[in-house]
Amino acid sequence: MTHQRLRLGMIGGGQGAFIGAVHRIAARIDGEYELVCGAFSSNPEKSRASGQLLGISPDRVYGSYQELYEKEQQLPEGQRVQVISIVTPNHVHFEPTKLALESGFHVILDKPMAFSLEEALQLREVVEKTGNLFCLTHTYTGYPMVKEARQLVASGKLGKIRKVYVEYPQGWLSTFEEGGDNKQAAWRTDPKQSGIAGAMGDIGTHAFNLAEYVSGLEVTQLCADINVVVEGRQLDDDGAALLKFNNGASGVLFATQVAAGEENNVRIRVYGEKGGLDWQQDIANTLLVKWLDRPAEIYRTGGAKVSSYAQQNTRTPGGHPEGYLEAFANLYRNFALCVKARLNGEEPQAEWLDYPGILEGVRGMAFIEHVIASGRSENKWIEFNL
Repeated sequence: MTHQRLRLGMIGGGQGAFIGAVHRIAARIDGEYELVCGAFSSNPEKSRASGQLLGISPDRVYGSYQELYEKEQQLPEGQRVQVISIVTPNHVHFEPTKLALESGFHVILDKPMAFSLEEALQLREVVEKTGNLFCLTHTYTGYPMVKEARQLVASGKLGKIRKVYVEYPQGWLSTFEEGGDNKQAAWRTDPKQSGIAGAMGDIGTHAFNLAEYVSGLEVTQLCADINVVVEGRQLDDDGAALLKFNNGASGVLFATQVAAGEENNVRIRVYGEKGGLDWQQDIANTLLVKWLDRPAEIYRTGGAKVSSYAQQNTRTPGGHPEGYLEAFANLYRNFALCVKARLNGEEPQAEWLDYPGILEGVRGMAFIEHVIASGRSENKWIEFNL
């Protein structure tokens, strides 16, 4: 494998953007990328200012993503950007992603994948047609103990899965934040920018993805209750769903942004015939595994006898916390290793391929449409069709 850094470009993520900085940190942690260009804002002046702060050569800071793709394609192969990171609001996911893939670039996209399921299905066709690699940043799948949980379920040690509980409580939108100068609240609660869902699109998709990722199952039916709690808000800020999975298991999902005092304590519990497991982000280095016929066990990040998938995504010795930024970076690193394998004509290792992709993106958008449809319907149980 080559140790040369991949050349990274970014769409969005300029001054004042929260998630753009997170993506840049994640890309830097393992030294697999070098940020060489960007269109950091739809405002060319803001894009130039952001590029200057980031130390990007002025001639590679662009006023639009269209200009970036066009100009970068004209550069020699050894200089042009290779991977595009797209960190814009939801309504500006589809076109930049589609054009990046069609321009020959690999793509890392912030979730959810698109503004609608229709757009997501079109992007799936583009990925299949171009053959370029695609990663969707469902961050929580990057934690070592989440990967360990998935491997424990896949090994059959818990027996047939019966129950899945997943939750994502937040409290930051307990008041009408979008009424002030909170840029994040403004676009995330605006149906013209966010889509048909608020909390369910923003954090419910993370919970849904985590439930399917850890259990290895697919949702086939759901029944949802969707609420707008804060007066004047246009999109849901609270909701829950009952789930049915393709092996007959049942589950419960809840996501809320009006649980006053809560931060981001994502939690998943999965129970099979022989035992269950429990992981939560507040104590992310710990995976609790409970057995029907013997004492419970505690698995720790960096500890003994964890799977190769957990080891691949662990950087520090046992007892040293690894958190959100490292989990995010795991997605970037695994994707980089797969891109480099492609460039070298090599087969990537199975552990490297363990990042969310186009399938997870499409299913996430389908979840949004189905959960909102159920929430609005009097016939609550609906089939999860794709």
